[in-house]
Amino acid sequence: MTRFISPLIAIVAGLLVLLGYFLPNNDLLGGLRAKFIEWAVILAAAALLVGILNLLTVHIKKISAKEKGSFYSLLLIISLLFTLFVGLFAGTDSSAMQDLFNAVILPVESSLLAIMVVTLIYAGIRLLRYRNDLMAFVFLITVLVIMLGAAPLPFVELPLVGSVIRPFIISVFSTSGARGILLGVALGTLLTGLRVLVGTDRPYGGK
Repeated sequence: MTRFISPLIAIVAGLLVLLGYFLPNNDLLGGLRAKFIEWAVILAAAALLVGILNLLTVHIKKISAKEKGSFYSLLLIISLLFTLFVGLFAGTDSSAMQDLFNAVILPVESSLLAIMVVTLIYAGIRLLRYRNDLMAFVFLITVLVIMLGAAPLPFVELPLVGSVIRPFIISVFSTSGARGILLGVALGTLLTGLRVLVGTDRPYGGK
């Protein structure tokens, strides 16, 4: 019976949510849609909690077995519990949480962005070694122009690069590419949702 009940529940719930979006003036469908979305948010929060507990379990086992890198696992657990304690008792909008963000998370994100910049330049140089064509030169020149237009130079400011060329590339080419990617994601999500609604894919059944 599970093979038939699970698809039936998923299809009915999906159709009710979909009809609630297309018929916003219907109070019954609107209420059902809001209730189903609230349940989905609760399930997503529960899944996040299970993921955190699984992360803690994996790293606690790694510390117990004294594996290589167990110190970093201990540091991860301490940081996680400390941040959770501050968020629960001081609040996410408190000054302590803001200081924690500015002192730890923001520098780490900046360091990761700096590493990404170096990696991008290195990848562009290697690209010229293995693919010496027009598109490789266009890619590398675009990266250099964007970086030079965004980074604050210590002694000189390049004319037109940060004020004209970089905004034009970002507003025209980058935005067009991002919209194309979003359209592809939207179409893929739509097709996946339709396959779930008609019962072709059954992720809710564990298959």
